[in-house]
Amino acid sequence: MTTKPETLLDKVRNDIRLRHYSIRTEQAYVAWIRRYVRYHNMKHPRKMGKREIKAFLSHLALERKVSSSTQNQAFNALLFLYRAVLEIDLDGNIDAFRAKKSERVPTVMTRDETLNVIDAMSGKHKIIAMLLYGSGLRLMDALRLRVKDIDFRQNQIIIRDGKGAKDRITVLPDATKRPLKKHLKIIEEIHQEYLEKGYGSVWLPDALAKKYPNADRDWAWQYVFPATTLSVDLRSGETRRHHLSESSIQKAVKKAVKKVGINKPVSCHTFRHSFATHLLESGYDIRTVQELMGHKDVSTTMIYTHVLNRNKLGVRSPLDGV
Repeated sequence: MTTKPETLLDKVRNDIRLRHYSIRTEQAYVAWIRRYVRYHNMKHPRKMGKREIKAFLSHLALERKVSSSTQNQAFNALLFLYRAVLEIDLDGNIDAFRAKKSERVPTVMTRDETLNVIDAMSGKHKIIAMLLYGSGLRLMDALRLRVKDIDFRQNQIIIRDGKGAKDRITVLPDATKRPLKKHLKIIEEIHQEYLEKGYGSVWLPDALAKKYPNADRDWAWQYVFPATTLSVDLRSGETRRHHLSESSIQKAVKKAVKKVGINKPVSCHTFRHSFATHLLESGYDIRTVQELMGHKDVSTTMIYTHVLNRNKLGVRSPLDGV
């Protein structure tokens, strides 16, 4: 039996998995490399270099009008391709036209608006929204929470391997404790039923899976917000219980925002923006907020001071008289 030869993208996927990158990074990098090759009429990357990379990145900025962060992701994907996969060193800088970095002030809801949206939601979606606002979580932080990461006694949540592959600790709101415990009790009963049927395992990072071979079925390692049905793991091919999908909570938030009549571009991330802004309004220092948000640099957190000040400039409009 002849084995199918390994394609370039197969090698990309394998090298990404050897480095334990997330499935999202894998999907994004493969997509960018595929677009890069197609842009240059299916020419093999080994026959291309800095000039072709520059042309592709400039195309993204000038013609596709992508954001700075999107262009950077494409650049990182190509760097990974050449340095890690093809083992080709790209000497010097790649002087591509850079997409302009946006300096938008984030959308923030008032406390009343935030609570009204949360009150318009129900079930697990409401609990997730409460955590996004009450703990300042990113949506994926909440969806990837494991049972063991919630510490009811210490009133804290541990975010494992968050953005930038960092762990952090944030506050567990008292208001979430009762609904969370009730929710977990129901989920644990369902988990036991799956175990009896021969399922009930969840994905674990490779190092942990090897260190704790049976942990994938332990209650402590289960997702706090699991999907309602089993799914096939894209990498291993095993049937497992994944966490709730992003679209599920995004649709619930959109529906609630419409229901309460808020005319702002509110998304799941708006709860996180509101968390930081309202903490600063309450007098908490910016370093504390930076730590809770998990920002690497305090300058990222400083954007919320602009939100606080935009309606407190002390300027009287000439339309209102002197």
